[in-house]
Amino acid sequence: MAKIGVELALQNVKQALQEKGHQVVDLRNESDFKQCDCCVITGLDSNVMGMQETLTKSSIIEASGMSAEEVCQEVENRIS
Repeated sequence: MAKIGVELALQNVKQALQEKGHQVVDLRNESDFKQCDCCVITGLDSNVMGMQETLTKSSIIEASGMSAEEVCQEVENRIS
């Protein structure tokens, strides 16, 4: 089973993913990103300075403007 990391501000997404049977963890620090197969972020902390530092090789989904159901569908597409 894939492990999905979700930012703390996206509790509705976390709940929707759990209802679909996914293993979901809160993203609190760098080590949380590294242990996940897919991460869902708000996109609020956008890269203002244009610097790129990769914390994980897993798939990242920016949930900005998406419903919880749309995020769930995107997660399932990426992990399958």
